[in-house]
Amino acid sequence: MTSEPFVVRLEVRSYDLDPQQHVNGAVYQQYADHSRFACVQAAGLVVEDLIADGLGPVNLETNIRYHAELRGGDEVDVTCAWVWGEGKTYRVEHVLTRADGVLAAEVTHVSGLLDLRERRLVTDPAHQWRVRSTQPELMNLG
Repeated sequence: MTSEPFVVRLEVRSYDLDPQQHVNGAVYQQYADHSRFACVQAAGLVVEDLIADGLGPVNLETNIRYHAELRGGDEVDVTCAWVWGEGKTYRVEHVLTRADGVLAAEVTHVSGLLDLRERRLVTDPAHQWRVRSTQPELMNLG
């Protein structure tokens, strides 16, 4: 297992802003999605291969907790930490921290792997991710 969560740094772009000149709420989810996808890639997984195998990652629930504004030109570190348990679902937790150290938001997903043929969640998603990964520790599967 890795002791530190995966992290990417992003710059807030002008088109991420709403009329109040802070990041639009939906963009926080996009930042989390970007971090999660980058983590999956860094772990050696190819999402197209996963889909070709008949599996697709799905988000079943998303919660965003806002703490401080993100504004144009800010840089934000977005972590990605995978939390595994028993059953068909798992959590992916993201912490968004401005470059100045201020906590901006927390985004948490309840996710699963959908069997694209049966249209049902697979029973052991951690196993499916682990067997396809070259660096499973990045997904807390080591």
